[in-house]
Amino acid sequence: MVEIATQAGAVARARVPLNRTRVLSAAVALADEGGVDALSMRRIAQALGVVPMALYKHVANKNELLDGMIDVLVGEIDPPVEGIGWKAAVRRRVLSARRMLLRHPWAPEVIEARMKTRAAPTPALLEYLDSMVGVFRAGGFPVDLVHHALHVMGSRLLGFSQELFEDRPGRPADGDALAPEEMAARFPHLAELAMAVAHDPESVVGSGCDDQFEFEFALDLTLDGLERLLNAS
Repeated sequence: MVEIATQAGAVARARVPLNRTRVLSAAVALADEGGVDALSMRRIAQALGVVPMALYKHVANKNELLDGMIDVLVGEIDPPVEGIGWKAAVRRRVLSARRMLLRHPWAPEVIEARMKTRAAPTPALLEYLDSMVGVFRAGGFPVDLVHHALHVMGSRLLGFSQELFEDRPGRPADGDALAPEEMAARFPHLAELAMAVAHDPESVVGSGCDDQFEFEFALDLTLDGLERLLNAS
């Protein structure tokens, strides 16, 4: 009975016309489930109840698939809110981007990798960045200050930031790591800092850090600094 039900489900899925949106949605769901490294055309085809070759009518290759997945995720970011001022509008949208990335933890690595290899960002990403520039411009920012703002905010505009001490959960321990006593003797200031902060073992910015607090702290510090520059211009 289970086999019959499985076959019936596959037939039902196959009756729904295959399109690019379905392919990308299935790919995102599989990446959420098992990580982007486990993603393959075969697995996507199985999820959709089609043969792998059917997918290539909608995505030409793995890179086009990843680009399309990025655009799907960017589409989840809330649109800009009007009438609340540039600072609040940028903050709200960046935090919306962060909530999206927390739903799809594989995304930052893919976004960074594709940004390095593509000639330009994906269409949806360009639209998002263009709208963010529009928020700054509507807030009175001159073009040169917008340019500096984009540089200083960097990937934080998309809800993530590169950390100096990256220590993701599940990352293998470094065999060269120092014992606490030796660490304290050789690097007393770092040891003092490590002992002073409350540690969160699930943090992706280093065991000890509250990811959300640190992200918002840096975001607010950046926005405050940009506000001072705008007022002085």
